[in-house]
Amino acid sequence: MTLPPATSAPTPSPLLTDIEARVLATMMEKARTVPDSYPLTLNSLMLGCNQKTSREPTMELDEAQIATALDSLKDASLVREGSGGRVTRYEHNFQRGVGVFEQSAVLLGLLMLRGPQTAGELRLNADRWYKFADISSVDGFLEELQERSEEKGGPLVVKLARAPGAREQRWAHLLCGPVDESQVNTSPRGQDGSGSSSTLERIAQLEAEVAQLRSTVEKICTELGVSPPGQS
Repeated sequence: MTLPPATSAPTPSPLLTDIEARVLATMMEKARTVPDSYPLTLNSLMLGCNQKTSREPTMELDEAQIATALDSLKDASLVREGSGGRVTRYEHNFQRGVGVFEQSAVLLGLLMLRGPQTAGELRLNADRWYKFADISSVDGFLEELQERSEEKGGPLVVKLARAPGAREQRWAHLLCGPVDESQVNTSPRGQDGSGSSSTLERIAQLEAEVAQLRSTVEKICTELGVSPPGQS
């Protein structure tokens, strides 16, 4: 499927295949987490797409499938092919091509890579991509993407109904079209009906906030020339 090129005129939100979304989001991830290896070769892109961690669902793509996806993404101005060098390399143009803020692009990339997530999960998973100040800031960008006007292409995310046994609602992207909530809410990832996934999420969130507070306290103590609490 070929996507329309990004222009200044109102255009509908791009619709990607699952493979195109995986290829695009993998480039978005690697650009931020391993910048020294970016732009990516076809082989490194394939390895990134087929990772067994931080991917939902996992995939087994071959070079031909990725090359086909790259052609469509290039036609849509969402991917650029680098010039020079012995090996062709590829880089994404997502933020400009879709017309969203950096923070919004990060959240969309994570949703394409890892599937539906809560705002808390997105904040934690975004740590190596972009450091959001708090969950409310994540919610703010998600709500903005959900309320995106038709003149700008329409909504890019949707807030899903609360899954059985879950405390928080999850968000999903719309770059591959409408979401079938009956499928994504049938068996929530990591849920065993006891809320264990939510508990782990809350623990991780609290640990991150404690670490941030500790760092702030140590910085203040250093500026005041006193020892942090608990240190002699």
